[in-house]
Amino acid sequence: MTVLDEWVTAACAELGLDPGQVPVPVVLDLARDVAHQVLRPGAPVTAYLLGLAVGSGADPAVAAGRLSALAGAWPVELGDPPPA
Repeated sequence: MTVLDEWVTAACAELGLDPGQVPVPVVLDLARDVAHQVLRPGAPVTAYLLGLAVGSGADPAVAAGRLSALAGAWPVELGDPPPA
């Protein structure tokens, strides 16, 4: 078990969640995409947005895929909105 696994297990216990339902690789991949293609502080905010979407019934992999695609299409120059 890694430190991340231990953290997720402890955090889930604190929040009354099932750690088996936490798609850690999906969240990490999404955070990486946003941090590298949009901006670093966007990674934790986007992870939170993913959590809100999943809490509202969205499939984690589908929602993360959509957000990763959005990040991939984000303009290189920081602050520019995505193309329409």
